[in-house]
Amino acid sequence: MARSDTRYRNAYNRLLDYCETWPVGTAIPAETMLSDVADVSRTVVRRCLGRMQERGLISWEGREKRMLRKPVEADRIRIEQPDTPSDDLEQRFLDWILRFDVPADTPLSVADLSRTFGVPQHEIKEFLAGLSRFGLVARRQKGGWMLRGFTMDFAVELSDFRFVLELNAVNQAAEAPVDHPVWARLAELRRLHIALRQSIETDYHEFSKLDEAFHAALNSVVKNRFVEEFQKVISLIFHYHYMWDKTDEKMRNAAAIEEHLAIIDALERRDAAAARDAASRHLRTSKTTLLSSLRFHELA
Repeated sequence: MARSDTRYRNAYNRLLDYCETWPVGTAIPAETMLSDVADVSRTVVRRCLGRMQERGLISWEGREKRMLRKPVEADRIRIEQPDTPSDDLEQRFLDWILRFDVPADTPLSVADLSRTFGVPQHEIKEFLAGLSRFGLVARRQKGGWMLRGFTMDFAVELSDFRFVLELNAVNQAAEAPVDHPVWARLAELRRLHIALRQSIETDYHEFSKLDEAFHAALNSVVKNRFVEEFQKVISLIFHYHYMWDKTDEKMRNAAAIEEHLAIIDALERRDAAAARDAASRHLRTSKTTLLSSLRFHELA
């Protein structure tokens, strides 16, 4: 699908969302306002309005346009999924920050980020607004955005918050019913951890993926939309720090495997106290590793 057609389709569906709550008979706002809403040119907006008129959604006489009926699902335009989906924007953005050493207090250009990641500007704006809740970015007083940065203070606060979330997850996992999917997943993770322990001399670099899967399994027992949102960013950051400091990586990963297995053992015994203790030890180790990696990254 051509990029221009994709922009038109996205803009059209976005305008349907915008006017969906309007009462029938409402006057359509000016094209300049619709252009801002859809993040496209007025030419594209007029094309969208023309389609809306053809489908009987609006009347259009001169400069006056009014809603004739509410949009329905059949009015929307199907959009093919691009080769690089935008739902991994968080991962690509963090990868950009960490790999290219973007310093704190760097102004962020929505237009530049849009070109860098191949994502429409309105999605970049929405993404930055969401990311601001985690303190990684902030609005500038004169408009636009600024990267607050992945600093040592941020890493400490993130680790402390992770401690609260994951101990809660461990508590809930220990109380999960016998038919909960987490038990089958933990059994499979036990097998994978033991296999990696046996091949640690050559495959130690594979641990970061296993670590991400292990913590995702633990947190899967918590059905809370706010926890899920924060865990996504937390797991990405803890996953990426493995790229920084390779000093003693094999030894650290071997130790972390044993810490994971201790948590699994305690959970499978339904020993909540032992599971919390094992998880606390592991999270303290993870915090130390993260801070050490960050110091190494700053020195490098």
